[in-house]
Amino acid sequence: MNAQAEDSTSIADIVKQVFSLGFVVVGLAAFYYFSEFSLLYRVLALVAVIAVALGLLLTTAVGRNVWAFTLESKQEVRKVVWPTREETIRTTLLVFGMVFVVGLVLWLLDMFLFWGIRLLTGQGG
Repeated sequence: MNAQAEDSTSIADIVKQVFSLGFVVVGLAAFYYFSEFSLLYRVLALVAVIAVALGLLLTTAVGRNVWAFTLESKQEVRKVVWPTREETIRTTLLVFGMVFVVGLVLWLLDMFLFWGIRLLTGQGG
């Protein structure tokens, strides 16, 4: 029971993560600093900086794990059996109907309890 819960992260990975965050911060600062340039150019530059930061981040162990998880998730989504249009409509109508019935029951319960309280306190007739 002496196993570590997390793998130790290498110094190179930490440096890459810090540089990735630094690239994004500098890119955002440059986006606002160079406000006299066209918005199109600033957005393209920001997208390029974020792409470089993501590329650098994907070279770390954490980045590789996130990428593997993304690919596995994509495979799992393909295995999902999605409901047909008729099943979706039927389920939606059932939910609307139940919400209406529960709302009606709660409204009637509230009305009768209010009526009973008024009778008990002598405020109604």
